[in-house]
Amino acid sequence: MYLLLHVVLTVMTVASSALSISPASVHPSTIGTVGKQWGLEEYQIWKDTRIKCRCYFTNVIPAVDALKSEFDVEQYGEIPNDDETPFPLFAVKTKCWSKSKRSVLITGGIHGYETSGVEGALLFARSGEAIKYSQHFNIMILPCVSPWGYERIQRWNAKGVDPNRSFNPDGEIVPGRSFNPEAATEESAAVIQLLKRMGADDSNSSCDWICHLDLHETTDSDETEFRPAKNARDGLPVDNEKGEIPDGFYLVQDETSPTPEWFTAMIDSVRKVTHIAPADKDGNIIGEKISQEGVIKVPDKKSLGLCAGVTDAPYRTTTEVYPDSPNATPIQCNQAQVACIQGALDY
Repeated sequence: MYLLLHVVLTVMTVASSALSISPASVHPSTIGTVGKQWGLEEYQIWKDTRIKCRCYFTNVIPAVDALKSEFDVEQYGEIPNDDETPFPLFAVKTKCWSKSKRSVLITGGIHGYETSGVEGALLFARSGEAIKYSQHFNIMILPCVSPWGYERIQRWNAKGVDPNRSFNPDGEIVPGRSFNPEAATEESAAVIQLLKRMGADDSNSSCDWICHLDLHETTDSDETEFRPAKNARDGLPVDNEKGEIPDGFYLVQDETSPTPEWFTAMIDSVRKVTHIAPADKDGNIIGEKISQEGVIKVPDKKSLGLCAGVTDAPYRTTTEVYPDSPNATPIQCNQAQVACIQGALDY
């Protein structure tokens, strides 16, 4: 099957044929055998049939380069890219980093397909807001942690692992839970090593993290593509019942970070830009109970392997924008991410 698929894909690149199969038609839920976990062959088929739709090197890197006159920009790692140029990973830091100020971490593009996570992080820097808040905070922005996923509009990295479950590969796996840790990734390892280097630095680059905002989206493709893909990958039964995607913005609260006033400040800031997701008839958002308007609560994010648990910052959250809403534009989604950061830091 693997050899046949490669032949088909090769034919596509050299000639037009009515018999060729477009990689876009290979839904991940059809890869492998139902009830059996993927092996190396299935992972390779999945990877080979993910199409590059946009370019990290022409979209993201020039936007980062444009910030160099007002920020300190450093490459903190790189991600292999098969036989092509590796993806360089960048950190954008406010100047005059000082031990006298508390530090804020903003991460985007952990899931590469969540566009406003990347664009919102860059907009916060480009708009002058980051410089304004740098009077009070050291701010570091990692705008696109998962470049391969960004280019192919994918949740997973090139190895078929969810980067936003990979920050604690030794975490406990609870069967049936929607949040479970996965294997370590090069994306998460690069972030962890950067933070370790900064923490070990005795100069003004060392950190006292007070806040971490991890910028995400909830999309319709979570139910149409990525949940079926996960079931196929993990050998789980086919589940044709789609979950309800909330229409609006919401936040994910770590149960070990009970700061309701801070979450209220962020929600109130975002509602000036876009609408807040309502709870469903059971009082849930994506199957999780709400702790307050527009906020769901999950177990300790560090134990779940989530990026938002990578520091010990007392104020930490994951943002969730809904870009498929008929009531929100891409510009509003980016602005909602910035508004959330503003509300968080104003508080």
